[in-house]
Formats: sequence, structure tokens, C-alpha cells
Amino acid sequence: MNIALIGAGNVATSLGMALQEAGFSIVQVYSRTEKAASLLSYRLHTSYTTDIRSIRSDVDVSVFSVKDDAIPLILQQIPFGKGLYVHTAGSVPATVFQPYAKRYGVFYPLQTFTKGREQSFKHIPILYEASSREDETLLQEIAAKLSDTTLPAGSDKRKYIHLSATFACNFTNHLYALAAEVLEEQQIPYQLLLPLIEETAAKIRSFHPKDSQTGPAIRRDMETVQQHLQLLTDKNKREIYDVLTQSILASNA
Repeated sequence: MNIALIGAGNVATSLGMALQEAGFSIVQVYSRTEKAASLLSYRLHTSYTTDIRSIRSDVDVSVFSVKDDAIPLILQQIPFGKGLYVHTAGSVPATVFQPYAKRYGVFYPLQTFTKGREQSFKHIPILYEASSREDETLLQEIAAKLSDTTLPAGSDKRKYIHLSATFACNFTNHLYALAAEVLEEQQIPYQLLLPLIEETAAKIRSFHPKDSQTGPAIRRDMETVQQHLQLLTDKNKREIYDVLTQSILASNA
């Protein structure tokens, strides 16, 4: 099965490596920048292009791993063939392909990816959707070669999954960054928090997140809460602390 990768960012890099390792043939990489395209094509031992009009239309599957708002713009410019067209976005409906392709779908790995950090797809859930039952079966077969967890998810369900993932991953990581700033402003290494962060994440394998909540808000220790607020000189951090404290109090009223 021949696959073209449209995009050379974090998701495209990790997915491309996983697909190749599973035995699929990556025959082309496209990126708008020479550096990104050439780097990923080198790792995958394949050709690349930065000319959007030169994206191959004779492949079995074209995988779009680009920014959400870039997908419609690219679709307006590329040549189309008879293959299957999919994107890897959580919040973009599969029907974005409808004006251009007869066969289309979504191949969404539910994970955070960072270049330079390799991870196995074995335990990464892959959600898929297709415009036909035959192509849905094809995507399930591809997903099953990468991951132990595969399931169909239509665009309506997937957008809620993506919303939930934003809370669980992006917002949580931003809180890590704020916590690191608080420590580093006092010349304390943020690595001191790593055992705490790891245990917090590990507990939700055994308990519902609500049942494993700890800290001054859940104890209704408002004296400590006020002390923390006084320590926070940055208005943004203080507002975030207050909003999250009120949310914890409300959810455990």
C-alpha cells in the first residue's frame, strides 16, 4: 500500500515512522518548507516536494497531517486521484474532503506528539471514520497494524473527544509550565515536581479523576488558598488559580 504524507510536523513524523515500521510504503512527503520536507523524507528514505501541485495523486492513501485551518486551502490546490483521502485532525469533519474526493475519512491518533521523542503506537488509541463501509474497514485494518486500540468515531463524537483531550493534555501541560515558572522564579528546579506529576497521572488508572483529587480546595482549606493567592504576584496565574479552586469547590459541593 502506497501512502503520501501531506505535512511534516509532529504528527506526520510520528505517524509516518509508525506506518513505515508496520510495513507500509511512504512514497512522498509534502511540506511547504524545504527543511521540514527534506528532514522527514530523509528519515523515511523517500522523496519529497514543496510544490503543492506536485503532490502525488496515484497513491492508495493520502494522509493530511497539517494545521486544521490549512486543510481546506490545500484541498483547493492539489490534484486528486482515486485513492483514499484522510486527515488526522480531531476537530475537522471528514466531509471537508467531500467537494473534492469520492473516498475520504479520518485517521486520528489520540496522543500528543513531539519531534525528537519516539513513542510506540501500540498503546495509542486510533479513531477512524470513512465515507464508505469498505474504506472504514481499510482504515481499521491499517490502524490495527499500529495499535491495540482502534475504534470508529464519527465527526460529531470525535470533536468531543478532542475537546476532552484539550483539557486533559494541553491545559494540563500549560499548568505544568506555570508551576515551573513559580519555582524557577525562586531559583528552584521544576524537576522537583516530577514525582508528584507522575503519581498524579498514575492514580487515574486506578481511580476516577474526581475520586483522586487532593489539595487545599478539596479540603476546603481556604486559609491556605488565600496564602497561595497572596504569593502569586502575576495576575494571570492568580486568576487561573482562583478559577480552578472555585471549580473544584463547585464540583464537590
